Amino acid sequence: MKNILKIIADKTYGQSYRSKKIELDLEVDSSSRIDNREFNLVNPKHGETLNHKNYISLTNKSKLLSQVDSPLKYFLDGTRHVYKIDDIVYKLSNRKMVYPVVAGQIAVGCCGRRDKKMFVVDFLNENVLALPDVSADSVGALAAMLEDINAVLTMKKISVRLSPPIILYSSNTAQTKTQEFENRAIAKVQERMYQLEQSMVNKIVAKNKLGANNFLVKDGSLEYRMPTELRNNKRKFLTFKKNYSYVIGVSKKFNPLLWTNNVNNRPNPDFIAALPIFARTPVISFENTSFHGDIKFAVWYLRIHDSKHTDSPFDGVVKVEKMLVTDDEVDSGKIDSDLVDTISAHLINERNPVCYGSDNRWANHIYPIFLTESFIKSKIVSAETFLHLFRGVDDE
Repeated sequence: MKNILKIIADKTYGQSYRSKKIELDLEVDSSSRIDNREFNLVNPKHGETLNHKNYISLTNKSKLLSQVDSPLKYFLDGTRHVYKIDDIVYKLSNRKMVYPVVAGQIAVGCCGRRDKKMFVVDFLNENVLALPDVSADSVGALAAMLEDINAVLTMKKISVRLSPPIILYSSNTAQTKTQEFENRAIAKVQERMYQLEQSMVNKIVAKNKLGANNFLVKDGSLEYRMPTELRNNKRKFLTFKKNYSYVIGVSKKFNPLLWTNNVNNRPNPDFIAALPIFARTPVISFENTSFHGDIKFAVWYLRIHDSKHTDSPFDGVVKVEKMLVTDDEVDSGKIDSDLVDTISAHLINERNPVCYGSDNRWANHIYPIFLTESFIKSKIVSAETFLHLFRGVDDE
């Protein structure tokens, strides 16, 4: 039976190196991983209706709101696991270049809560293949190759299939280190995960599930890179922004150096580190038109666990984001302070009170997101099983 890696090499006129198959670093930074990029330094401004200068305590408000139904009803998370399954050689002009062949599992899930019980709303998953763009003789040829690969998986009686289309990463040789190419491939897989997250939000909005009393909490940043073709289509871009009217992003990880003093625009991470328990920072707003188009963001930081119980002063702090969508928000560049306090107080009430197992992110987790993440992980296959798909007779 034909080896999948041999199919890839033969169909793209390359040479397989039969390299060791490994899972790539899940925390690698890339052009699509934006939680740690410096967008908050781009023209930060005071971003809420009340002119707060210092921390805002939410202890009393969170206690009061714990007695009412939370508007945080839906919870979305995405994950991707990326693997190098081979190295492949292509001849470029008068020299040969080695590129990684990368495969990935992508899963995006949304869970809801009704009467204090969690339930599954929707689930999307894809198994993708990423190749350098020099491998692409034509889109049709790649599609045919994918059919051949899935036919082999069918013959092996394996239920897993690779999803179209094949992802292409840049083969530009300005940077020729193998690690650079791996990062580009990972970035493309990450970008595809973001696209699935956006598709999930669109589906939920289309079913009229979101509103003032039904917010969606997305694990991670909302600062998606906006494709030029989307930004240039005013109708679709407006629809995209409106779909995020009742969506907030909550990041467990962030770069504290991105918090800036609004007066001198200098990094001030100590302001976040010193956040009292159950308090938030003032809101800043910013935009980066070259990356996001004309979308403005409101950002603030919230401490949900006391730092005396954590390893780092930044553990127990989450970064909260919301797109400014209404005409008043866009024109003023400000979000209503009462809305910020209400969202923050409910997030405090969602925190997990104890550590679960060996998860060192426990202090930054909110429990419904943890449950959603656990559901997603239960739906993907193990690294060993996934890598075994690409093993041939010679590898056994």
